[in-house]
Amino acid sequence: MIAAGTASTMTQRGARPAPAVPGMVQLRTILDKPDRLMPPVTLSELPPRTPVTVESVEDHQPNDAIARRLRELGFVAGEQVEVVARGPFGAEPLLVQVGYTRFALRRSEAARVRVAGIRVTGMREATT
Repeated sequence: MIAAGTASTMTQRGARPAPAVPGMVQLRTILDKPDRLMPPVTLSELPPRTPVTVESVEDHQPNDAIARRLRELGFVAGEQVEVVARGPFGAEPLLVQVGYTRFALRRSEAARVRVAGIRVTGMREATT
């Protein structure tokens, strides 16, 4: 039960807090907002165990043999992929899973695969 006179001190859900002191940094969570998707990145930039979707494979030259081979292995638009592990020295090779198949790729090969679908949740961002 709420005592008389205390209702004015309570805030409603979704109410804005009082303005911050000038010069102070406020932290707010992204959790109040719907999940955001990061812009496309390459497969070589992914943290391990992050499932994403392939957007494209970049050709560095016409009739690029490496890009063609990556597509033949299953790195095609719409396919789900994730980096399973990284090698011990220089994070090379990358163990990458496409569907139920795993491949070892050099970082330079993984850098050709553009992916999307990384969700940003639970992080904090600074605002001034």
